[in-house]
Amino acid sequence: MFASLLALALAGSGQPITIPLGKTPPHVEAPRAPMQTAGPAWALACKDSDDWERPAPPVRIHANTYMVGTCGITSILITGTDGDILIDGGTEADADIIANNIQNLGFKLSDVRIILHSHEHFDHVGGIARLQQLSGAQLYASPEAAKVFETGTAGIGDPQAGMHKPFPTAHVDRIIHDGQPVRLGNLYLTPMTTPGHTSGALSWHWVACDGGVCRTIVYADSLTPVSRDDYRFSEHPAYVAAYRASLAKVRKEDCEILLTPHPSASNMRDRFVGLAPLEDENACRDYADKMSKALDERLAKEAAKK
Repeated sequence: MFASLLALALAGSGQPITIPLGKTPPHVEAPRAPMQTAGPAWALACKDSDDWERPAPPVRIHANTYMVGTCGITSILITGTDGDILIDGGTEADADIIANNIQNLGFKLSDVRIILHSHEHFDHVGGIARLQQLSGAQLYASPEAAKVFETGTAGIGDPQAGMHKPFPTAHVDRIIHDGQPVRLGNLYLTPMTTPGHTSGALSWHWVACDGGVCRTIVYADSLTPVSRDDYRFSEHPAYVAAYRASLAKVRKEDCEILLTPHPSASNMRDRFVGLAPLEDENACRDYADKMSKALDERLAKEAAKK
């Protein structure tokens, strides 16, 4: 079949046609968990569920970037020449689901060399200690999140401090700061400090290339003004100022593909089945505007209760 197609292609060129006998075209490996099939499978498995611990199949987002989390919690695997990077580990119960998804893709857990985080709440980092144990990976964290990994509890300045049970502590191998790249072989990820949902939150930016098709991907933190009942954002003006700076930072990011710690926050279900575009150059802007509106509404609600 290949020889026939090649002959047809060259027939009109005027060039002699020589096809070596016994030669076959090089084998091209099919993509693992391609969006066309894995996306609908994810949507079918999850339906309308945002359950943090409901298993979901892995999905290839683009090139070497995969979603390997659950229906309600995102975990991102980025594969590279010298090992892989994992962002977020879900809840404590999610760790084995994430590990299984990585292995079901045909990758080795031992190839996960670095684990990163979005924000330091139990539903996104509670499984990291287990994933460290399974993979032997190093954990990189922001200074504020590193303190939370040491104790397993949200920091005093966290709007949700005291709301949740402790999660398993994890060893932090390296502290990272705003704009300080994380490199591993051909992988190059840039962190953005984006406090707001928590004080130690990070968002991430990288480029993924499939052949000559490159896409800029942003994993933007939750950035929702959620808190315990007695917390008032308006009583913490410095925190609100940092929060708004985070929103402005995400808003101006160049991102063709937006991902978020909760799939529903970036409409992944519709994007997986083609009801909404996977790529959108305005995604970061629109996401930041939506979160800014939520913060404004929260501050107005607090002001109305005075």
